[in-house]
Amino acid sequence: QVQLVESGGGLVQAGGSLRLSCAASGRTVSSYNMGWFRQAPGKEREFVAAITTSGGRTYYADSAKGRFTISRDNAENTEYLQMNSLKPEDTAVYYCAAGAPSSSLGTGAAYGYWGQGTQVTVSS
Repeated sequence: QVQLVESGGGLVQAGGSLRLSCAASGRTVSSYNMGWFRQAPGKEREFVAAITTSGGRTYYADSAKGRFTISRDNAENTEYLQMNSLKPEDTAVYYCAAGAPSSSLGTGAAYGYWGQGTQVTVSS
């Protein structure tokens, strides 16, 4: 079993930055793809970014491209999401996820493990 715990969320003004962390425990996640998803009030969960096992490839939703950067430190069993130029529409609960290698990194079904989420609120 893999347990995932997010941290780093908070309240920030538009244009600001936050760095989310996701610490994994229970087993190493070096052989798992990792991802970030978010869910805003009244909306469905949506894909934000993903990174392959070695970190060699990254994928982003159009809304995140150019502003967010996903990374991982397999030695620390941790993944990160650096979010810059934040907008009010980025307000959501952000979830990290881990899953076996899959070609469907942008879908929730590709991930078998989820964190409890961390709130990100961007004020205008």
